[in-house]
Order: sequence, then structure tokens, then C-alpha cells
Amino acid sequence: MAFELRKVALTATIADVSTAGQIYIPIPDEYAGEVVEIRTVLNGAIGTADVDLTPKIGGTAMTNGLITIATSGSAAGDADISRPTSNNAVAPGDAIEIETDGASSNTVSVFITVVIRR
Repeated sequence: MAFELRKVALTATIADVSTAGQIYIPIPDEYAGEVVEIRTVLNGAIGTADVDLTPKIGGTAMTNGLITIATSGSAAGDADISRPTSNNAVAPGDAIEIETDGASSNTVSVFITVVIRR
């Protein structure tokens, strides 16, 4: 029996989650599907305020995709997750945008894993 991979993962890093901006994750050939999970892990403590990460496709936010990283108790290794439910379809050649509002302080990177169900 052949094994069929139904989920694939793409990874990315935001170098400074406390600076407003965005990164783009390109969708390779054969990765068409739905974004079903987005996970983040901080590389240090943020301060001042929570930071929101908004995942988008074609400029449209994914429904239930928002991730709020809490400043209270934040530390390296803190993980957060979202499970988008609509506006989450991707095709080869698309790009997933992850936008940070930069509301927090401290220069801290955040690592991102996007899971796509094919």
C-alpha cells in the first residue's frame, strides 16, 4: 500500500515580532490545499503589550487565523496556535502573508509553522 502525505508544513521566521511589518511564505508546486494550522514559538520575552499576528492570502485575513502572543509571562519557547476555518485556500504560486502589528517591545524573533492539508 502506498503512503499518501495529506499534510505538509512550511516554516518561516519573523526576525523582530515587535516591529510592525509582514513576511511572505511562498507556496511551492503540489502544495495546493487549505491552511489548517499555524503554530508559533517565541525566541525570548516580549514586553509592553500583546502582539497580534494576522495570516492572510491575497490580502484577505484567514478566518480564525489570528494569533495573539501574550506579553504576560512571555519567554523563549512560548507557543501559540490558530486553526483557520475559511479564507484559507492556497494554490501554487500564492503567498501566505503573516503580518505583525508590532505592538510589543523587545527585539524578539518568532518561528512559524504553517500546516497545509492537501
